[in-house]
Amino acid sequence: MQLTGKSKAALIIGLLPAFLIYTVFAIYPIFQSFYYSFMEWDGFSEMEFIGLQNFENLFQDTLFWNSVGNNIFVVIASVFGQIPIALFIALLLNRKIKGLKIFRTIGFLPVVLSTVVISLTWSLIYNTKNGMINEILRAVGLDFLAQNWLGDTKWSMVAVCITVIWQFVGLYLIIFLAALQNIPEEVMEAAKMDGASEWVTTWKITIPMIWDTIIVAIILCISGSLRTFDLIYVMTHGGPSHSTDVMALYMFNETFSNLKYGYGSAISVFIFFFSLILIGIVKKVLGQKFI
Repeated sequence: MQLTGKSKAALIIGLLPAFLIYTVFAIYPIFQSFYYSFMEWDGFSEMEFIGLQNFENLFQDTLFWNSVGNNIFVVIASVFGQIPIALFIALLLNRKIKGLKIFRTIGFLPVVLSTVVISLTWSLIYNTKNGMINEILRAVGLDFLAQNWLGDTKWSMVAVCITVIWQFVGLYLIIFLAALQNIPEEVMEAAKMDGASEWVTTWKITIPMIWDTIIVAIILCISGSLRTFDLIYVMTHGGPSHSTDVMALYMFNETFSNLKYGYGSAISVFIFFFSLILIGIVKKVLGQKFI
């Protein structure tokens, strides 16, 4: 459809408010963080220009690199946990079964729940004394497997990642179901008439036809995992001994608890470029593999 001059003007005028709001609340803070990252500032006194000193300190900060490692762990756990589980359930639900809408609603329910509610609920489930997991283990005679899930540095990140996976599986389930239901029925019927098994149909037809959707889901999963903050903040506050500290949480603590606004801005700049590079690499790898 070709737009006339008046239509183009109406379109630009219509988009202008949204563009201005996006610029003020999304684009401008990014440039502001870049500016602050070159300053030493506690949020109250005069800012002092220190050049790249914040970045030099950042690259020598072992606690920061610990948070980077933890964040990468969350990304890997999310991609290899949320995407396969969501895809598997979507393939099961993409059949003519009764109560499909109920299953969809149940699957999507964790996504709409408040992160604080989810964090507190799972903290109770992981409770050392009377949490559900330890109670079940003790009930079946596996007392030796009962752990201090959130208080032990060996298990805390695993426990947090299980919660993160549970929270967002429903989101990707809905995305995959929408993609699966857009596959023409004629294609699947032709495969059946040719004698293709369920397994062959899934791997040779279904997965390739929704591959673009899977890539988008993986990218969303990575970007969401790199922004992980609120759930860990409520569940562990980065502890014990920084074992669940992630980049966004470390930035928050340095900026608002330690009043290092310049240093916190340098961390946010690092997260910005780290996210772009990681997503770029994943897109490249998936693109080459697909071709």
